[in-house]
Amino acid sequence: MARTRNELQDLTEEELLELQEKAGEGSAPRQAKNFAAAGARLLGLIAPHKAKMGLVLLLVTISVVLTVYAPLVTGRAMDVIFSGAISSQMPAGLTREDVIAGLRAEGQNTFADMLTAMELTPGTGIDFDRLGQLILLIIALYVFASFFMWLQGFILNRMVMRVVYGLRVDVEAKINSLPLSYFDRGQRGDILSRTTNDVDNVQQALQQTLSQAVHSLMMLVGITVMMFTVSWQLALVALLAIPLTAGVLAVIGSRSQRQFATQWRSTGMLNGHIEETFSGHDLIQIFGRREQAGEVFDRRNGELYEAAASAQFLSGLMMPIMQFISYLSYVAIAVFGGLRVAGGQMTLGEATAFIQYSRQFNQPLSELGGMLQMVQSGVASAERIFELLDAEEQRPETAGARLDGRARGLVEFHDVDFSYSEDQELIRGLSLRVEPGQTAAIVGPTGAGKTTLVNLIMRFYELDGGAITLDGTDISELSRRGLRSQVGMVLQDAVLFEGTIRDNIRYGRLDATDEEVLAAAKATYVDRFVHTLPEGYDTEISQDGGSLSAGERQLITIARAFLARPALLILDEATSSVDTRTEVLVQEAMSALRAERTSFVIAHRLSTIRDADLILVMESGAIVEQGTHDELIAAEGAYHRLYQSQFAEEE
Repeated sequence: MARTRNELQDLTEEELLELQEKAGEGSAPRQAKNFAAAGARLLGLIAPHKAKMGLVLLLVTISVVLTVYAPLVTGRAMDVIFSGAISSQMPAGLTREDVIAGLRAEGQNTFADMLTAMELTPGTGIDFDRLGQLILLIIALYVFASFFMWLQGFILNRMVMRVVYGLRVDVEAKINSLPLSYFDRGQRGDILSRTTNDVDNVQQALQQTLSQAVHSLMMLVGITVMMFTVSWQLALVALLAIPLTAGVLAVIGSRSQRQFATQWRSTGMLNGHIEETFSGHDLIQIFGRREQAGEVFDRRNGELYEAAASAQFLSGLMMPIMQFISYLSYVAIAVFGGLRVAGGQMTLGEATAFIQYSRQFNQPLSELGGMLQMVQSGVASAERIFELLDAEEQRPETAGARLDGRARGLVEFHDVDFSYSEDQELIRGLSLRVEPGQTAAIVGPTGAGKTTLVNLIMRFYELDGGAITLDGTDISELSRRGLRSQVGMVLQDAVLFEGTIRDNIRYGRLDATDEEVLAAAKATYVDRFVHTLPEGYDTEISQDGGSLSAGERQLITIARAFLARPALLILDEATSSVDTRTEVLVQEAMSALRAERTSFVIAHRLSTIRDADLILVMESGAIVEQGTHDELIAAEGAYHRLYQSQFAEEE
């Protein structure tokens, strides 16, 4: 259900971000709740690779040193050209001092001052040998700087891939060790997003920011050092751009952030309306509300347009203003530098080198600013992954007992207590006994605890009190794997996997032969419809079953459970999603499946469990009645009321 505009305006920042994540359908979060802690922990993942990281830092340092030294060599090449051109216009045989003295005598003091900073040899031209050496040196500096930069990138990417590989392994292991209650509390889409989108976002953030951040910071330091080396006066002029740029980011950036928050609110409202419109499309058509839905869409789309336009306008101002400040700085350096060259306080080559440094100075600043959003997003994704990794796991295995071979199937509950939360008790003091080979049907209203009962048998949840035994052995003393190997389960929703029909049946027991797979298919009536398919048992199906009907998919899951040869069988409303004609076939398949094994059947259609050996009637987590169908009907209690109400509905 979409929230109203007033509700969205009252949300806190954390609630707003959470809503925006949901509206973005698993897109990467924009901001971490605790940036420092999550960022430090993310960097901690790199600690085992500190040797490689040290090599990366060394290579980046070498690359930066070569890169920032190259403009100084370029300036020297400019001095060789300019000095040679000036020297060629002077009479040979004179010294530099003679030329400068002559210029001063003629009143050309400015030109004389400029020549004092130059190396002159009157009567000679440009030293092309020296110029060629400098050009080759410049090329070599840039070639080696690029090579070392590529090499550190290669090493860093391999290191990041190794870090992310380990992170994926940890996440997969964590998912398999989490209790079912964790998945009950969280949305599946959110958990899936943490294990896929967030991991990918962390990988992207590490790959694109680690190397670039280190390189940009070192370039910033290196260029600053070189600017002060060439001329500390011009360096101070260049650094004036930093507080101006910071002021622009502080003023416009904060306003832009507020407008983006409004845009996210509007996006959430629009997405919520679109989701409602899609999910309720039939109702909108039936009640003729298409125009009203269109009006709501137009209004919210307009609000989003206005908010997005304001946000983008303010965001778009920052780069032009920063460029304007950069241009002003460039002009100031050029004018002040020209005056210093004219005054003989620096050479033309040094001024050229400094101008090049000033142009390069803003690049790492822009890169660092551009990386900020990506870093925030990557750390936010890392925080969500760490929340998953820190979630409480299943109770550790004790596995002090084991069952030899296939169990007989005697299941007993001894004063079992269980609740999903401390403040809401569900099952209290429940006791029952189901003999080997019996079929126990569990009925009752929604929320009575039927599915919870069978989940406790599977140890999907741990008991708060009491015990459940299988053949007299407390299941808490068995390993979960050992216990679940004794149990087969057929759910209301037929879950199939990508692969062939044969593969899906063999999923129940991977070491089964083709003959055993075929026998299970025949026993559960899968063989009847498989022969109508072009590829037979080798027909490829998708997760949703493709073109198979609901009944056919359910028969495959029954065949899978049949092949597993379990001692216990759990059928959770296995016929509720099939039509009446198919239900007969499914019931026959389940009858074959229940033969010679203890079965627990959860059913809403009471007509399907009339032949059960034991019917358990549950209300509010307690078994209020138990017995056979005839016994419970004769007692005219809770079961009788359920049966009569369902019979009346069918009539």
